[in-house]
Amino acid sequence: MEQGLDAKYLTRRLLLSRLRILERRGFYGLLLMHVRFALNESLDTAATDGDRILFSPQFLRTISDRELDFVMMHEIMHIALRHCARQGERDNFLFNVACDIVVNSNLLLSENMDLTSITLAGYGESMHIAPDGEEGYLYTAEQVYEMLFDRAKQDPGKGAGGSGSGRGKAGGKTDGRGGKKNDPLRAPRWDDHSLWGDGENDEQTWAKRISDAAEAISVRKSNGSVDDVPLGVARYLKELKRPRTDWRTLLNTFIQEEVVDYTFAPPDRRTQDSPFFLPDFCEPEERVDDVLFMVDTSASMTDDMVAQAYSEIAGAIEQFHGRLRGMLGFFDAAVYPPVPFEEVSDLKAIRPRGGGGTSFFAVFAYLEKLPKPPSSLVILTDGYANFPPQSASHGVPVIWLINNEIRTPPWGRVARIPPEQS
Repeated sequence: MEQGLDAKYLTRRLLLSRLRILERRGFYGLLLMHVRFALNESLDTAATDGDRILFSPQFLRTISDRELDFVMMHEIMHIALRHCARQGERDNFLFNVACDIVVNSNLLLSENMDLTSITLAGYGESMHIAPDGEEGYLYTAEQVYEMLFDRAKQDPGKGAGGSGSGRGKAGGKTDGRGGKKNDPLRAPRWDDHSLWGDGENDEQTWAKRISDAAEAISVRKSNGSVDDVPLGVARYLKELKRPRTDWRTLLNTFIQEEVVDYTFAPPDRRTQDSPFFLPDFCEPEERVDDVLFMVDTSASMTDDMVAQAYSEIAGAIEQFHGRLRGMLGFFDAAVYPPVPFEEVSDLKAIRPRGGGGTSFFAVFAYLEKLPKPPSSLVILTDGYANFPPQSASHGVPVIWLINNEIRTPPWGRVARIPPEQS
């Protein structure tokens, strides 16, 4: 076949695979809509760099449509779970094996434990069992890695498979059956991890894509579909809602900086005999009142982001042990009037509102209309809107708590909710 026509044929196969997956396994299909595909003659099989899914043309020609669908879902799971960026100082080979075990087992679970769904004719059944004999979907990649690491130490002969030689190229073409499928350190591997770390794979972006896909699938399930979100991804989403920053310490310091003040009443006792009055340094009050929290509930803020904001505010209340009182409000293009709170239980009773565009100007216009300004204003947001001038705060101290590393307000105290790896 002529090279140009061959490339068109192979590209069409990739697009048709995505359509099949979208229809049959919607969660994976929705995520696949966010990646680009490419043909790469230098590869032996298939790979991802965190942004793209790449195929060797020869490999693509030799696998069936069903096998192609498995490979596509395998690669998108690596991207969604950010495996490409999670290795850290871990052994390259062992971590690559651990990631493949977790991904394949999750896919196997999605396919009702049908082993043929994760089998390639040229390589056999793909590894999916953790070293303890349990399915990999029960664990994170890091947990499987620790098992593999312990096993490699106990049996140096099985080692790390030449882990120091690169980023984990695909293994040789053996059938992988018999005892080998229970020995992940020697099992055949087709997935090429040599491009891991080359792409961007922004966590905040993918967290939103995963959350949106999960929400879409939950709606689909309510309409009678059997489609579901993989356990590995569900675990990732759950962990996104944990408090991920020690911003309570920041808030504590920030508020005390504003409350601690100098006063001329009573005068400093050291100067009672002096004709001059010097200010006395007053300790901050134990109770901190009138803090206004405003949570961005515009369309760019997912439910998980809003849930994260709740988690952070609840953590701040607990930090102050009942000495923090304030108001919690929401905003998109308009402000939804804040509700007072004193305890975490009060916070849980406050329901978010919004879903439109974003306007920080609306927040400060509302602030100006208050009969009494708050002691400080904390805005929890993704920062995707135009910022008003600092004069709009009318002297009220402002903390911007941003949930990404991209947006930076031009004024005020800026803190960030750091991402957490699953």
